[in-house]
Amino acid sequence: MYNNAPKGDAVAMIHLFGIKYSNEIKENEYSKKDIIKQSGISASYLTELTKGVKLAEYVIPKS
Repeated sequence: MYNNAPKGDAVAMIHLFGIKYSNEIKENEYSKKDIIKQSGISASYLTELTKGVKLAEYVIPKS
């Protein structure tokens, strides 16, 4: 999602990933820090993933 994002939308794609996979992340108690590390993107994006997971309680992604 991040690597294929249109220019200027990379952070939004990290949010979307967090929204889309929030249930799996929470149910399986995956570490968001490990997800970011395994993805190969900068550790500074951990905050953005966390925001996406929290946003999942309030939004529904478009199909």
